[in-house]
Amino acid sequence: MKTILAELLTIGDEILYGQIVDTNSQWMSVELDKVGIKVIRKTTVGDQEDEILTAFAEAENRADIILITGGLGPTSDDLTKPLLAKYFNCDLQINEEALAEVTEFFVSRGRELTEMNKRQAALPTACSKITNPIGTAPGMWFEKKGKVFMSMPGVPHEMKKMMTERVIPKLLETFKMPVIVHQLVRTVGIGESFLAEKISNWEKALPPSIKLAYLPSLGEVKLRLTAFGDDKGQLRSMIDHQVELLKPIAGEYIYGLGEEGLEISIGKLLKQKGLTLAVAESCTGGYLSHLITSVPGSSDYFLGSIIPYGYEIKMRQLGVKPEILEQNGAVSEPTIIEMANLVRAKFNTSIGVATSGIAGPGGATPDKPVGTVWIAYSDKHHTVTKKLQLSKDRMINIKLSSAAVLNLIRLNLPNS
Repeated sequence: MKTILAELLTIGDEILYGQIVDTNSQWMSVELDKVGIKVIRKTTVGDQEDEILTAFAEAENRADIILITGGLGPTSDDLTKPLLAKYFNCDLQINEEALAEVTEFFVSRGRELTEMNKRQAALPTACSKITNPIGTAPGMWFEKKGKVFMSMPGVPHEMKKMMTERVIPKLLETFKMPVIVHQLVRTVGIGESFLAEKISNWEKALPPSIKLAYLPSLGEVKLRLTAFGDDKGQLRSMIDHQVELLKPIAGEYIYGLGEEGLEISIGKLLKQKGLTLAVAESCTGGYLSHLITSVPGSSDYFLGSIIPYGYEIKMRQLGVKPEILEQNGAVSEPTIIEMANLVRAKFNTSIGVATSGIAGPGGATPDKPVGTVWIAYSDKHHTVTKKLQLSKDRMINIKLSSAAVLNLIRLNLPNS
């Protein structure tokens, strides 16, 4: 079955200037993927006639569906509507149904319908009007030689409503869609290049109908398997089989499947095992606790944290022995062991974890450069530490340290 290709075109100088962020394209990509439409390109153009017309032509050559957002307002700098009329060689005329809808919109809100507002009802004669249920700018649907152009408002909530209720159902009526099935395999504790080398033979043996993508982010690498075809059940079985073949090769690094992040996965494990957690974080400054408590229901297993940033707080509030700090410094294995053990005892939890390091850009010494971080895990059976040598960027170090602690919990959770 032919793959249906889409291009997303956003129009507006304000996007190119960085004055607003284009969130529409990301949302539309997700929704189109759900119904089997493959987005091949996202393009942003400013309010320039030649640039917009060129973008129309180039998108038509590449894609079956061209979805356009922005530039539908009634002012002179809103060029999408007149340029679509020019591109499809037709006139702009008042659409009576659109005029009635715009009139009702203003009357129902007790507002005056101005001549400028009436311009919203002027549409290219070559298009089919798509009602905007919550705004004044109608959508415009064009068909040309088997291709579809669909123009929608740039206001996100208006676009989403129109896409969900009108556009996607109409696309499904117009095109016969293939099935697209994705599976995310989430890994932690191994870099992208090392993971790629480790699973290279498995990757080479993947069937042609399954494509693999590496999606690295701070602290983890996601593997996305994508299969295209006609039978969703068959595609799902194929992908599930490949995941099972992957587990013996990279299982020690795989922490979950799908959309759930590491903090959610750890939370589920703690809840299932009936374990509780407390945190003492110095260099991460509360970020680790933030991740843990961002999960709904985290109060079932997370009892609290302390941020002993300075020496005095480490000693007075947490109870780290002065001689340990004096002899080893705050960024050391003896100190981090004390911190993890003491926070577990202080909060009377099953598990205590701790971080201490030099996030940067200052604070380094010759033997402890920026990015040196110690982390620790403690339960009633054992205490485990790990030394990290990270980057020179403060925020990256905070995020990577937090992810490393979550992974340390995953690797060391007791069986009961």
